[in-house]
Amino acid sequence: MFPELFNLGPISIYTYGVLLASAYLTGLWYATVRAGARGLDRDRIMDLGIYIIISALVGAKLLLIIVEFDHYQQNPAEILTILRSGGVFYGGLIASVGVAFWYIRRHRLPVWTTCDAFAPGIVLGQAIGRIGCFMAGCCYGKPTELPWAITFTDPLAATNVGTPLDVSLHPTQLYESGVAILILGGLLLAERGGKGSAGRTFWTYLLLYPTARFIIEFYRGDPRGAVFDLFSTSQFVSLLLIPTSIAMLIVLSRSGTPGPTQTEAHGRAA
Repeated sequence: MFPELFNLGPISIYTYGVLLASAYLTGLWYATVRAGARGLDRDRIMDLGIYIIISALVGAKLLLIIVEFDHYQQNPAEILTILRSGGVFYGGLIASVGVAFWYIRRHRLPVWTTCDAFAPGIVLGQAIGRIGCFMAGCCYGKPTELPWAITFTDPLAATNVGTPLDVSLHPTQLYESGVAILILGGLLLAERGGKGSAGRTFWTYLLLYPTARFIIEFYRGDPRGAVFDLFSTSQFVSLLLIPTSIAMLIVLSRSGTPGPTQTEAHGRAA
């Protein structure tokens, strides 16, 4: 669509980078707002968010290199193109979750309340970030004749990320952005009910998103690696996260630890 937003002399400003930065900053802002409402230290949450952003960027790029290792081994100069677009979301998620748990433990933050504060911010960032993918042409879909198919024509998209030009494709980037908005709405509506244990929002997100991602992957047309010659890398990770999330939701429901909304309601009643 519009891989290059504008030029500042010899410097190119890429649409993907601008929207990715917007995604991270919007998600972080929303997380700090939610953290404040839950009585968490906003400064700590802001610092945690910066750690998450850095680790997510590094993790997403590293998993992309791992998934397409043969390609980058044969074309090492193309590693520079991943600075313009691309990255595997699950790589960023895994890296950021690991760093987040380290930070939370180090500073003795309440684990599940902190995770619940961040989850909607993450999915909001995804909704924005996938628009960046759409503009860059990465994460493109398979050919289709459906009436809502999209056609990329910008040669820069083909050069940067190998987007097929002049071919009707599934708008998989928009599928995922739309699903992210639906998940965000579902998480917030569930919280308004005031029921459930701390950690429910986080693990519900890690149940809903992988389920949706597993399905959307069937319509993706870009190279994403293969596991057991059956699943893409993201589908395989989704298959690990779905049962894990279900198990954690069951464990948390039996723990009886109240969520923030319940705790506040109890305080008002007292």
